[in-house]
Amino acid sequence: MNIKLLDVVALTGDLPEYNLRRGQVGTVVEILADGKAFEVEFSDRDGHTYESVGLRPDQIMVLHYEPIKAQPMSAVEQTVHA
Repeated sequence: MNIKLLDVVALTGDLPEYNLRRGQVGTVVEILADGKAFEVEFSDRDGHTYESVGLRPDQIMVLHYEPIKAQPMSAVEQTVHA
């Protein structure tokens, strides 16, 4: 799945050097290095930013608020899941 500008994401692991923990929610505010990294802004409930960090795609996961339409499985995937 492609991570896009303004996607809401959650950390997949702790970042103790920034006092951020797995599951903390942020917003992608910039795409870096042709999508190999992302600037993610973490804000409190009042909208005040408390941290902004450059992260790799494996450090974040996109959050979804609606069901995602399932993609048809390829023949190889169907064989693996059979």
